[in-house]
Amino acid sequence: MTVDDAAGTAARGLRRDAARNRERIVEAARALFAERGLAVGFNEIAHRAGVGVGTVYNRFADKDELVAAALQEPARELLRVAEQAHGAARARDGLVLLLDDIAALLAANLGLRDIALTFDEQTVPDPGTAIAGVIDDLLARATAEGDLRAGVTVHDLVVVLWMVTEVARHSPEHPELYRRYLQVLVDGLTAGTAPLEVAGAPEATSALSRRWAGSRHR
Repeated sequence: MTVDDAAGTAARGLRRDAARNRERIVEAARALFAERGLAVGFNEIAHRAGVGVGTVYNRFADKDELVAAALQEPARELLRVAEQAHGAARARDGLVLLLDDIAALLAANLGLRDIALTFDEQTVPDPGTAIAGVIDDLLARATAEGDLRAGVTVHDLVVVLWMVTEVARHSPEHPELYRRYLQVLVDGLTAGTAPLEVAGAPEATSALSRRWAGSRHR
């Protein structure tokens, strides 16, 4: 083997090691973000991945880049749920499916919850906007079909998802408990109930979402 051949073999070995390290880092970040949300730091991720923290900084320019890599696939699952719900024959059934399945995904992945429910388009661009569009369409169809309580907006459903996933977060010993409250809240969307007494406030909902997800900021 020539010196050049040896150098090429060594370089390929280093590239394979770098790729394996990156994969371990992404897997560790995905698990930690799911368990504890986006407040987890590089030191904890490096420890879980079995690499030095310098390796994490070498592989990712900043935390947003790592968040995007770790949550891209879970975010695609949200999109798949939204597409399935959008195809429901009756809009109320689509809304129930959407809320039920997305609540399950977000309850199991706190980092994904923080991204999806704050509509963080910069870090993971697709799901927030797409899901909001699906919800808007389902709400309009459910209203036209006479199934929706008057005055319900997409912002109301965002808060419903925050509330029930907070229940899931704080009751790990009862992992299905949040579904009880989701059922109660979904039943409150049904037409025929009394009009909502307090007007919606989209700006307040956005601020509330940012506060709930506040721990994600570095």
